[in-house]
Amino acid sequence: MAEEQEKFRDSIATINEEGKRNWIFPKKPVGKFYEYRKYVSYGLLLILFASPFIKINGNQFLMFNVLERRFNIFGFPFWPQDFYLFVLMMIIGVVFVILFTVAFGRLFCGWVCPQTIFMEMVFRRIEYWIDGDRGKQMRLDKMPWNAEKIRKRLLKWFIFFLISFLIANVFLAYLIGSDQLLEYITDGPSLHVSTLISLLIFTAVFYFIFAWFREQVCIIACPYGRLQGVLLDNKSIVVAYDHVRGEKEKGRAKFKKNEDREASGKGDCIDCFQCVHVCPTGIDIRNGTQLECVNCTACIDACDHMMESVNLPKGLIRYASEENIEKNAKFKFTARMKGYTVVLGILIAVLTGLLFIRNDVEARVLRLPGQLYEKKADNIISNVYTFKLVNKTNREINNVQFKLVSHSGTIKVVSHQILQVPAKEFTEGTLFIELNAKDLEDEKDKLKIGVFSNDELIETTTTTFLGPRSYK
Repeated sequence: MAEEQEKFRDSIATINEEGKRNWIFPKKPVGKFYEYRKYVSYGLLLILFASPFIKINGNQFLMFNVLERRFNIFGFPFWPQDFYLFVLMMIIGVVFVILFTVAFGRLFCGWVCPQTIFMEMVFRRIEYWIDGDRGKQMRLDKMPWNAEKIRKRLLKWFIFFLISFLIANVFLAYLIGSDQLLEYITDGPSLHVSTLISLLIFTAVFYFIFAWFREQVCIIACPYGRLQGVLLDNKSIVVAYDHVRGEKEKGRAKFKKNEDREASGKGDCIDCFQCVHVCPTGIDIRNGTQLECVNCTACIDACDHMMESVNLPKGLIRYASEENIEKNAKFKFTARMKGYTVVLGILIAVLTGLLFIRNDVEARVLRLPGQLYEKKADNIISNVYTFKLVNKTNREINNVQFKLVSHSGTIKVVSHQILQVPAKEFTEGTLFIELNAKDLEDEKDKLKIGVFSNDELIETTTTTFLGPRSYK
């Protein structure tokens, strides 16, 4: 008996005894939490589809151009030179998810994760509309390939492909920018064949995930589920089955009309299996917290409905911790949570400070490799440099000049009468710095250079100036 009860631990619900794919046909959820999830999901989908096309001060609201290492976060542009800020933001995101998981389990997966939202609130709902609920889907799956099955399958697959193609386009808008995407669409696919091929590859990947791979992403591919083993403890709030109330002395049993379950010693679980039938990953929540559980709350709605039908208290499956179920203990902010919170606060403070000192213009002046100094008339020493000015703003920076701040001398820019830096672009070139030998303190002097626009200081940078050893 004990071996039979522990059998679920030997394999996952999506694999049968022969090792083949066990297709999951979840029952359509109905209930309070499902309605809440719909509101949250459609709000997040609206944000997801609208963000690439929203502009703030001319910048795309969200953009992740990995190829050029250019990112826009909430309308703020980040260039390759700001990549460390983007990495710090990612670390903050990871620490936040860890803290949230320690406190509230896999809540992110059930409510916020794009995989769950698209699967359960878009593709699965289309499947319910075309194929019907759990029973009809199972019968259709066993049905021979007649006209009805072919018609339903082709319609579903075609709609799935269209949605996958739309998702791929939005995904591309995040990568290359919505303006670039709209330009490609206007030009036509014949002028951008490589982009079209990439788009079709993304479409095929999304179609494969949502039409076939499905819950396997959460069970097999996603590493987040495996983090539960090291992050969750008996104080973490998860979607949990109240085994104390559900089993009692004599365990769970089928419901019999007009019986007094309290007197009989039977648990409140009536063994209806509705929590199993509604689960999108096919698990039995009554076996406890499992890797496959994405905290989608579908089992809570199903169980509450059955409890209400048999006049038993709701909440047999609910958001609770193991400590709350066994000892009726309230949620506490543990030392581990406090530690993660401190780390998160420090990282946010560091990021805030770095954002405040970040300039809209970045200047870099480097000595030309392999070039020595040149000695000129009147004891003048000259060094040649390359410069690069990055404009991170949406406005052109005009009348740019370089001036020495730390030393007396001159800076001559090669082939630039009036130096300008276009919006969201960079300008690079060559310049000479000339100093009088008597002003040099060492053979390598550190210079501080100011970058001015219309006589207003907009950035400072440093470089090294070489001189003869005899002028130390």
